[in-house]
Amino acid sequence: MEFAGRGDGADRAEAQVAASEEDPLALRLEQLILGAERRYTPFQAARSAGVSVELATRFWRAMGFADIGQAKALTEADVLALRRLSGLVEAGLLSEAMAVQVARSTGQTTARLAEWQIDSFLEGLTEPPEPGMTRTEVTYPLVELLLPELEEFLVYVWRRQLAAATGRVVQAADDEEMVDRRLAVGFADLVGFTRLTRRMEEEELGELVEAFETTAADLVAAHGGRLIKTLGDEVLYAADDAGLAAEIALRLIETMAGDETMPELRVGIAFGTVTTRMGDVFGTTVNLASRLTSIAPKDAVLVDGAFAEELTRTGDAPVSEAAAADEAAAAEKEGEEPPSYRFALQPMWQRAVRGLGVVEPWQLRRRSS
Repeated sequence: MEFAGRGDGADRAEAQVAASEEDPLALRLEQLILGAERRYTPFQAARSAGVSVELATRFWRAMGFADIGQAKALTEADVLALRRLSGLVEAGLLSEAMAVQVARSTGQTTARLAEWQIDSFLEGLTEPPEPGMTRTEVTYPLVELLLPELEEFLVYVWRRQLAAATGRVVQAADDEEMVDRRLAVGFADLVGFTRLTRRMEEEELGELVEAFETTAADLVAAHGGRLIKTLGDEVLYAADDAGLAAEIALRLIETMAGDETMPELRVGIAFGTVTTRMGDVFGTTVNLASRLTSIAPKDAVLVDGAFAEELTRTGDAPVSEAAAADEAAAAEKEGEEPPSYRFALQPMWQRAVRGLGVVEPWQLRRRSS
């Protein structure tokens, strides 16, 4: 099915377009947000942009939008977006496949952002301020005021994130490391979340998940990590440095343990080569971190052998407590300060991990002075 083709999906999407045309407020809001009125069918938009319908279809779907048949639903901004993407391909700056990836990654990210803003932000703000007023009477002027501010803030944050990501790339040791990098990857998982879903009301459960995600995101960012994604009862984060990843994990455990409304938490971390694509991470290291999380005790952090080795290599943890005691005794004999370690590592029993063979996890703790 093409951008301008037919089918059940296109029929439904076209019906939705027609329905919105019958709702004056919906149409006014769309024009306010898009900054232009509907002028083109998909075929007309592709022809005006100077691209094939097939390529326009690929871009449109990659951005996350349904096929709309022959509905006149596109604006001058849609035409301009097609021209820009195809122009990058024609200039040789992007391959066609990469341009589609740009459309897909942007569409997926902004779709989630837009849904959150409508569900959690605008919905609350558009509660009628006075008896007798409808939400409809409040929504349009509010969106009109918020739109330019939210747009400016979005661009600001995007530029900041782009600068940070570019900095990490240019600091990579070689071109291969830009895509396949050695990172510490951690999963943090709420214990017993499935049981909670049976006991808690939906609104209460939503508040708990939001509090968990917010706390985790703030801690990860504050300590130099990167939040990769959230999955309701689980968060995935990464850090270039094993010490940072360890600090984040223990802070998460300590913070959640201090909140009586939160379930227990468990964390698994692995260190190794990770493939990055569209802001996500993949590979054996990620799978191992996930498996370690599933076998970690409550309020505990399990790490793999590579992560433990990295902590000892950087001087964040001793090879063993016996070795640390020997070092302290030797330093005292020489009248010197003994080495200071932030973390302690305790070897655990070897475990068979599904799909990854036998691993020897280590439990990570803060080291008492």
